[in-house]
Amino acid sequence: MKIGKYELKNKVIIAPLAGYTNYSYRKIMREFGASLCYTEMISAKGINFKNKKTLDMTKVKEDDHLVSMQLFGGTKEDLVKAAIYLDKYSDCDIIDLNMGCPVKKVLKAKSGSYLLKSPENIYEIVKGVVESVSKPVTVKIRLGITKNTINVIEVAKQIEKAGAAAICIHGRTQSDLYKGKANYDYIKLAKESIKMPVIANGDIKTIEDAEYVLEYTKCDAIMIGRSSIGNPWLIQNIVNHFEGKEVKEPTAIERIQMVQRHYELLKAELGTKLAILNLRSLFSRYLKGLDVKEYKIRLMGITEDKKMLEFFKEMEEKYENS
Repeated sequence: MKIGKYELKNKVIIAPLAGYTNYSYRKIMREFGASLCYTEMISAKGINFKNKKTLDMTKVKEDDHLVSMQLFGGTKEDLVKAAIYLDKYSDCDIIDLNMGCPVKKVLKAKSGSYLLKSPENIYEIVKGVVESVSKPVTVKIRLGITKNTINVIEVAKQIEKAGAAAICIHGRTQSDLYKGKANYDYIKLAKESIKMPVIANGDIKTIEDAEYVLEYTKCDAIMIGRSSIGNPWLIQNIVNHFEGKEVKEPTAIERIQMVQRHYELLKAELGTKLAILNLRSLFSRYLKGLDVKEYKIRLMGITEDKKMLEFFKEMEEKYENS
């Protein structure tokens, strides 16, 4: 699959996940085989108002490719201006427009999936961004606002007409949030209605899911989001499966060592304090299936790097001897 000039090495892409897909997360997922990683959502207004924290999110390290930087905003003016900034000052490879986020805070700003109300407005926004930048532009959407107002095919056609390089479709509506199951029927219909590359997203949790979604929808790639949290082995196993290589589950020690590696990367990226805070939301996901309730409680009280390293060493010794 190609997005603009970029040829993806496989069909597995990591979704933008607020609070997760920072540099450290992307580095790990890429090491485990992901062909493209998305950043967290970045506010167009934040870029345009030169917010330091927002501008820091637009920086890309030399080993952080291929990377797609995802913008959210409510107006053509905001998104075009922010995209021009990324085109000029960021080393990201692709610019993605978020038109699928269902979270209230984003909807209040008339951003994300709020934009699905008007396919014509989406056309104007995407066209404006595409014509203003040299980087490939992609768009991430949902099926529509509600089950009764699904307009994914019309929206997809407008996005293609506007000149986007690819589209990612999450198989739920705005009102679904993350409840129920992703509907691949509409993704399939959308794929059949347009010629540009289509990425399928939603509920891809296993090798079997990945295989089914690609076969059924005939999409060009799959995007994996929440299922990748604390589970880079899922990415590795899906990639290996499609390449005819060995598929295996990690040992307890491998899981613990990967938590520590993620912590070390976060520490280098964010500093000890934020690294520990970030790790708290990842810890149980990495160690799923292991009896770590006591360790999870203890982790909440750790604030120093030295204590973290002692904590990991103790866990390793326990599972090495069990």
